[in-house]
Amino acid sequence: MNDGRVTPEGPTAALGAFVAGLRFEDLPAPVVRQATDFILDAVGCAIGAWRDDPEKARILSRVVATFHSSGASAIWGSPGQFSDAALTALANGALVNAADFDDTHKRALLHTGSVVVPPVLALAAERGLSGRDVITAVVAGYEVAVRVGMSVMPSHYRYWHSTATNGTFGAAAAAAKAMGLDAEASRMALGFAGTQAAGLNTFFTSGDMTKSLHPGKAAFNGILSARLAAVGGTAPPTMLEHEKGYLAAFSTEPKPDALVRGLGREWEILQNGFKFFPSILASHSPIQATLAIVTEHDLSPDRIAAITNETYNTVKTHFSAKDVTTSMGARVSVPYCCAVAALDRQVGQAQFTPERVGRTDVQDLLARTEVVADADLNALYPDKFPARVTITTTDGQRFTASRDFPKGDPQDPLTPAEIEAKFADNVSGRFDQERTRRIISLVRALDDDAPAKPLLDLLADKQGEE
Repeated sequence: MNDGRVTPEGPTAALGAFVAGLRFEDLPAPVVRQATDFILDAVGCAIGAWRDDPEKARILSRVVATFHSSGASAIWGSPGQFSDAALTALANGALVNAADFDDTHKRALLHTGSVVVPPVLALAAERGLSGRDVITAVVAGYEVAVRVGMSVMPSHYRYWHSTATNGTFGAAAAAAKAMGLDAEASRMALGFAGTQAAGLNTFFTSGDMTKSLHPGKAAFNGILSARLAAVGGTAPPTMLEHEKGYLAAFSTEPKPDALVRGLGREWEILQNGFKFFPSILASHSPIQATLAIVTEHDLSPDRIAAITNETYNTVKTHFSAKDVTTSMGARVSVPYCCAVAALDRQVGQAQFTPERVGRTDVQDLLARTEVVADADLNALYPDKFPARVTITTTDGQRFTASRDFPKGDPQDPLTPAEIEAKFADNVSGRFDQERTRRIISLVRALDDDAPAKPLLDLLADKQGEE
């Protein structure tokens, strides 16, 4: 396995060599466990979309059908709908992110599972991979995606959606590993990924479907990149470090050392966190601070005059919309999340239905909820996701609570039982309890040297209606 040092050929070559050389035997036990946890979480988030965003799920299912493709892989939760691996990766990647409930790497600000797990499982169905093959490809994708993300952040995020852009590299790496490409072909796959990477942050204003399309398209592009490389296609061999390459084009302050630092020794998958709330990660610390205040002081909605969330700059510049009219718009609005948390004393899928978003009480409190960028808190980001929330009451009292790490962060991790409970809740609208238990058991057993097909068969839902 590549030891993480930059070769004379540069970091693109080093990453290609890492992908090609990675073996299951190289993976520490915590990395294997984390990979299976993220596979379970990603699949659960995707299937949950059929309940929590059914219109988006139906659109994705229908658009895949328009390609009239046949194949061995399935759109998870869509009864008997099989297609080419690239197309099912497109749909499943978008479904994983549909309710904004999927895992996130803080430094890369990347929903890694949504771009890595769908192409790997699609190719596993196509190629008959074992559980260990699946885990190894998932880890390869996580390690590459996150390192590319860290190399261009934070300036990259001004315009570009990191999951879409940096995620394309992770999808290509995962696909290359799943397809067994050698080091040079894996390097070419990364070159193809770089020239396809795209996805703008415009959705933060409109709250539209493009946010979810981004990881799906990254997953599709990852498989396309690996397939092009597999049949001899050529791409820029120094895509990442070239003077007109990815880092130069997509960041005003690139960090090329981040591409290979600790590669094969320090596992970034362990720095990925799970989401406890179905909303933008930036909202989680303020949600928890808000909940702490209203429950500790038993503040009824009629007593709340205003909410202020002091936090880091990116929340103010990206996640502070107050003209919120859609479910996705609500999920990516930190003021909305604080307001609904204060009113309902909980934040789950029910808080993001169109009916809840449109109600007068939450819209009125949203208008009185502000985000303030604080220089001291900004200095803590992205090591921490800090928030200091103050609620002012109608009689002039002020109550404040702070939170540095959201629940689900590696500093405050979910337990295995909590991860499984989240999965069971996500799939409850689509799968019965017996199927749910069997899926959990098979994901947990992926490290056995056995085919992944039994798991994939269970995800190819043949019950229910579209």
